[in-house]
Amino acid sequence: MKTRIAIFLFTVSLFSYGQNNSELKTHYESFYKEMKAQGDINGVINALTHLIVIQPTQQRRDTLAFVYANNNQHMQALNTIGIEKNASDSDLAVQVKAISLKALNQPKRALEQFEVLYQRSPNAYLAYELADLKIQTGDNTGAMTNIEFALGVVQEGMTYAFYERQQPYEVSLKAALLHLKGLVQYNTDHTNIDAAIASIDEALTLDPNFNLASLSKQALESRKNNPEEEKKN
Repeated sequence: MKTRIAIFLFTVSLFSYGQNNSELKTHYESFYKEMKAQGDINGVINALTHLIVIQPTQQRRDTLAFVYANNNQHMQALNTIGIEKNASDSDLAVQVKAISLKALNQPKRALEQFEVLYQRSPNAYLAYELADLKIQTGDNTGAMTNIEFALGVVQEGMTYAFYERQQPYEVSLKAALLHLKGLVQYNTDHTNIDAAIASIDEALTLDPNFNLASLSKQALESRKNNPEEEKKN
């Protein structure tokens, strides 16, 4: 008799748990939609976190990680989906890993993720990111390969944003690529500063207000006019 009662209570408990779980899932799905409609990022994060606890799916984890990354919470994004290179990752997950690792100053790890995206869908923007990261990691030959590819496919109207100033600004993607080309030319041959400056001048012709290119040109001209400083490098 006691055994039957115990089984009955256990069954009732499971039914109640399942019912509550279903109700909570419905609640947080509605809550998520409402927070998304209102543009409430913290509410969206809260709703997705609860949904993952109630019914975890990789799609929800990827979405939560994207929301974190889009809100400059890159560590939280990576804590949600990890930093490993996985062939089974969705494009969204790879994108989040790439931009978050780059933002956290992990160029080698970010490069791995951008390579995956590039292999899946090569384009001028990804080629720029690869070139930028390869310059940082010392692969100037690889960077130039990506730059030349991007310059061959870049289209008018494509822009790239920079944040080194207090006020972010955009320049044409072609100008951004020509700036990188100048940096690679200098890194490859310090004795031919003129070629590097010429590429950066091309970038500035396209976008005269390209602040980062102006700073690079000033640095190169300073080294050209002070050979002793150049020898130290």
